[in-house]
Amino acid sequence: MKYQVKKAAVLGSGVMGSSIAAHLANVGIPVLMLDIVPHELTKAEEKNGLTLEHPGVRNRIALQSKKALLKHKPSPITTKRSLDLIEVGNMEDDMEKLADVDWIIEVVVENLDIKKKVYANIDKHRKQGTIVSSNTSGISVNDMIEDCSDDLKKHFLGTHFFNPPRYLKLLEIIPTKYTDSEVLSFMKMFGENVLGKGVVEAKDTPNFIANRIGTYGLLVSVREMLKGGYSVGEVDSVTGPMIGRPKSATFRTLDVVGLDTFIHVAGNVYDNVDGEEKEVFEVPDFMKKMNENGWIGAKSGQGFFVKKGKAIYELNPETLEYEERKKLKTAATEMVKQEKGTRRKLKALVNAKGDRAADLVWSVLKPTLIYSAELVGEIADDIVAIDQAMKWGFGWEIGPFETWDAIGLRKSVARMQDEGETVPKWIINLLEDGNESFYKEESGNVFFYEQGEYKEQAFNPKEINIKRLKEKNGVIKKNAGASLIDMGDGVALLEFHSKSNALGLDSIQMINYAIDKVAQNYEGLVIGNQGKNFCVGANVGLMLMEAQDENFDELDLVFRQFQNMAMNIKYSEKPVVTAAFNMTLGGGAEVSLPAAAIQASTETYIGLVEVGVGLIPGGGGTKELYLKELRNLPKGIKFDLTKVANDVFEKVATAKVSTSAAEGFENGFLGAGDSISVNPDHLLYDAKQKVLALAKAGYRKPTPEKIPVVGEAGYAAMLMGAKSLQYGGYASDHDLKIAEKLAYVLSGGRIKEGSLIDEQVMLDLEREAFLSLIGEPLTQARMQHMLIKGKPLRN
Repeated sequence: MKYQVKKAAVLGSGVMGSSIAAHLANVGIPVLMLDIVPHELTKAEEKNGLTLEHPGVRNRIALQSKKALLKHKPSPITTKRSLDLIEVGNMEDDMEKLADVDWIIEVVVENLDIKKKVYANIDKHRKQGTIVSSNTSGISVNDMIEDCSDDLKKHFLGTHFFNPPRYLKLLEIIPTKYTDSEVLSFMKMFGENVLGKGVVEAKDTPNFIANRIGTYGLLVSVREMLKGGYSVGEVDSVTGPMIGRPKSATFRTLDVVGLDTFIHVAGNVYDNVDGEEKEVFEVPDFMKKMNENGWIGAKSGQGFFVKKGKAIYELNPETLEYEERKKLKTAATEMVKQEKGTRRKLKALVNAKGDRAADLVWSVLKPTLIYSAELVGEIADDIVAIDQAMKWGFGWEIGPFETWDAIGLRKSVARMQDEGETVPKWIINLLEDGNESFYKEESGNVFFYEQGEYKEQAFNPKEINIKRLKEKNGVIKKNAGASLIDMGDGVALLEFHSKSNALGLDSIQMINYAIDKVAQNYEGLVIGNQGKNFCVGANVGLMLMEAQDENFDELDLVFRQFQNMAMNIKYSEKPVVTAAFNMTLGGGAEVSLPAAAIQASTETYIGLVEVGVGLIPGGGGTKELYLKELRNLPKGIKFDLTKVANDVFEKVATAKVSTSAAEGFENGFLGAGDSISVNPDHLLYDAKQKVLALAKAGYRKPTPEKIPVVGEAGYAAMLMGAKSLQYGGYASDHDLKIAEKLAYVLSGGRIKEGSLIDEQVMLDLEREAFLSLIGEPLTQARMQHMLIKGKPLRN
């Protein structure tokens, strides 16, 4: 394609504009961020003798927005270095700089007249062929540029990011009637491959796809709450994870989004539709009153919920007073807890007619499903786009049409009709033709219903789905903890699938088997999965039970096996690449660190966190992090071994966890040869390609290493730092004991500084320290507390 984006500009530096700029910077694209020129001086500017003509004043709004990126939670930036790629300015002095960028994104106030003025100004300064887009959430993209040049019209489209852009996957791309097809194709490809987005093409209708259906569903939930006499807390307790929605459910979501923003988005549809649909999008009076009072949610400190001390209270919509938060607990909600998987839970809940919770869920689902069906062809071309938009934009586990299939299409349609609802004719035709679902699978391929026939759903080859992979290629071998699968092209995949992907003996055995099998028949191995997290570490519960039963010989044997497995990964004849993502903690990091390479998702939170349960790494993690930091040092420059040891000591002793893969590089958990996949759906594909590249380059397993250590002098230095924390009241006696053990491991024992030791010596030191600590009552108390409370205990 002839298009590329080497540099971008964002016009408008509010929360959304600055977050989009941050996301571009996160993926390495320099960004020019502009905003309006202030018309008044601040008191601080007056005090410093500045005038309205001073550059610091004229660029103040964009500059403050850039600084604010450091304070936003969750953080819009993957590393502080991202800020270096954001240049600030204003829309009076710096518009000529637009001639140097390849993509201009408008994120100014949602006012058509203002947007038209901005586009007229852009038209004067952009170079021919520059792509221009709007992040509007509701204004017609066709109307915005109707007075612009033909070249701008040809290169213009809507690019609706969801907030926060770093974390929410959806990018709705909305072409206008003028958009060149090549521009549209490029932006879809760019959005997926470079920005890491799930791209859905939407039509130029109010609120596009996700906000149209999502806002409708939220307002229906409010309506049914008022009609059925439910409380805010009761609604949230059954409209969250129980039905495959985020933990924030309904009203907590509104608090996070901001009621003011939600009312504006709802108004976009209300102003552009008629009849019953218009009635649904009319925001209830009590919500308007909340908005007037400034009770708009998290950003104002109160909304549908408010925190008082440690307790959370819910708003009574009738009295507008806060009361104790309630949850809806019925026979159906208890029954659903026994079901596995969202689809089974939903089906069981919907079928429990007459139950107060089940009736609420049905009363919300029914109109939302019908509404989604009515909009097929109007807001998007097919049901797949609608399902994907709701999953990627609103965090639904399954989209509306997948939901309908889950609860039983034929049975639910019959119930709707019995209750007097009008179901779209195209669905009646589908059923009359003898079909039972919107989607069906055949031989590992997925088909969806569209205009009287089933069409095969196209999947990007970069989006490897393990479930479909198993259906097509089968499973080579499996046990309770892991499976070995053929990925094709001579690469095997080791998938963890134990509870929380915690490591146990079964996982260790399968990794060892996989390495042997790969050595005989494959080019290499990927260790990865598509669970919630890559791996949260070893099974703490089982370790605690063994320790309480004083089965230390058994624990010693287990961790010898763990260490041997890690060494097998490191010295495998064929390259092993781990596809790390989300939580890659403790044992998860210990599996990854010795691999030939780590292919990490952008959102990879990697760290050795064993100190949190009163232990130190026992599977070789300390050794491998230390070696990785040594390997990452610049070649040919004399280095301070003590500094490296102290750095690793601090990271392990404080259970340092990276907040992104980019920070993982800064923290030393990732290094030369490791890479980041911006699009999480491409992670397994990228890991597979890395295996093939290593194999093609003639991969040779590493030579066993001698480890230079700091010895007794370094041990004393590390211990001094730990004791200073204890003297300052920041560390307990038990913390100091853990630190002593860790320092002893890193120093290599009481030997001379600069001594070279075998890896096995440090492994033995690690294991001995681990076993001595797990026998301590205070460590066992920490482990017990973590299992029960899910957070560390300080004792």
